[in-house]
Amino acid sequence: MSSNDSERRVVSGMRPTGRLHIAHHHGVLKNWVRLQHEFDCFFFVADWHALTTHYQETGDIEQFTLDTVIDWLAAGISPGSCTIFVQSRVPEHAELHLLLSMITPNSWLERVPSYKDQIAKLKDHDLDTYGFLGYPLLQSADILIYRAGSVPVGADQVAHVELSREIARRFNHIYGREPQFEQHAESAIRKMGRKPARLYSAARKEYLERGDTEALERARALLAEQQNLSIGDRERLFGYLEGGGRIILPEPQALLTDTPKVPGLDGEKMSKSLNNTLRLREDPIVVEQKIRTMQTDPQRVRRDDPGDPSKCPVFELHEIYSEKDVRQWASNGCRTAGIGCVDCKGPLIDAINKEQAPFIERAEQFENNHDLVRSIVIEGSEAARDVARETLEDVRSAIGISYR
Repeated sequence: MSSNDSERRVVSGMRPTGRLHIAHHHGVLKNWVRLQHEFDCFFFVADWHALTTHYQETGDIEQFTLDTVIDWLAAGISPGSCTIFVQSRVPEHAELHLLLSMITPNSWLERVPSYKDQIAKLKDHDLDTYGFLGYPLLQSADILIYRAGSVPVGADQVAHVELSREIARRFNHIYGREPQFEQHAESAIRKMGRKPARLYSAARKEYLERGDTEALERARALLAEQQNLSIGDRERLFGYLEGGGRIILPEPQALLTDTPKVPGLDGEKMSKSLNNTLRLREDPIVVEQKIRTMQTDPQRVRRDDPGDPSKCPVFELHEIYSEKDVRQWASNGCRTAGIGCVDCKGPLIDAINKEQAPFIERAEQFENNHDLVRSIVIEGSEAARDVARETLEDVRSAIGISYR
């Protein structure tokens, strides 16, 4: 796989925790639906990751996995536009995780911000296991096995992508130095033709001697245009650009996505653990019941008390769901007590149910045919394995355990 192809690939996963809620839709799935039409996307259910914190509670994982995939399909994730699969059905993830564990310092795993955060939050769970310590490395294997160029994440997940970059860099540094690498690279330069070779060499010199990043990008663009180089030669020259060896595992980039805070029914962040969610594909009657009883500005006790929209979780949902004129109507009406909280909630209920309607309709065929969902997962998992096997062949060969 060339570095240019890697830049077109995106990978992302989600733990199976049961039916999804609207925060998953606005924080993740809307972005996935867009990306699947712009990139070569791999979306997976991370069932092994569910074991890192809940290894004693596995009875629902298969059902939760099915529920998760159905919600994805309902939200518009299409098996015709991306690869949908389950992590444990691609065992190559585990092998790469094992091989990377041989070169990854423990200190790298212990410094991942979410490691200490999870220990603090999940005090009632036994987290004194290698699986929990090593889950960031398994995440890195999930990314690197597909040689993905981009990983869509929120700001709080950037550290995980950076760890993947460091691990890829370390692997390439240790194993990317094939015998006579420089000679092979210089030979590849000559294959480019006189002018491209001269431009490449000049740009490489400018980057290595002066750290000129624009020169680095020019050289990379030049390589991407070359039609007369083999994939192996192109990868050598990508690595040679930065003074390193052959790039076996490309370094992924964090693709920062907007993740709006979606308030729960109690005003806290929407979370299953707080039981304050509005599920994806919620029945319209249930949506109305939940929104009607949703907490508003606590200072607005009576109908004629003016309120403050900035302190009202219902208005936070208006910010996500409502058009500008409705938001202005709700804000002005709240501040002047021109409308009551019940009035304010009406248009919001309509907007949520309007968004949910196609999800419910789309999911019907899958809810009534679980075999169809399983076939999508099996087909996607096989496609993912084909890609993962190619990566592992290169990894084993670089390490020296291919036994061909």
